[in-house]
Amino acid sequence: MGIIAKGIKCDVNECQNDAIRSLSINKIDQSNLHVTSNKKHAALCKLHYKEWKKDTKKSRLLELSRYDKH
Repeated sequence: MGIIAKGIKCDVNECQNDAIRSLSINKIDQSNLHVTSNKKHAALCKLHYKEWKKDTKKSRLLELSRYDKH
């Protein structure tokens, strides 16, 4: 049973929404989100996950293109 299934709240400062995704702290640090987790992973609600995706879209595409060479 993962942390999301246990009903954890979002780890972004001053957010009390239910979390839907768990991401590595290293991945979240690439965006403008400020999390309050001291663990390896932080939980994000739907709103903050969408914000994280928008903030890191360009870098994620560059990372994928690096490995997508045939």
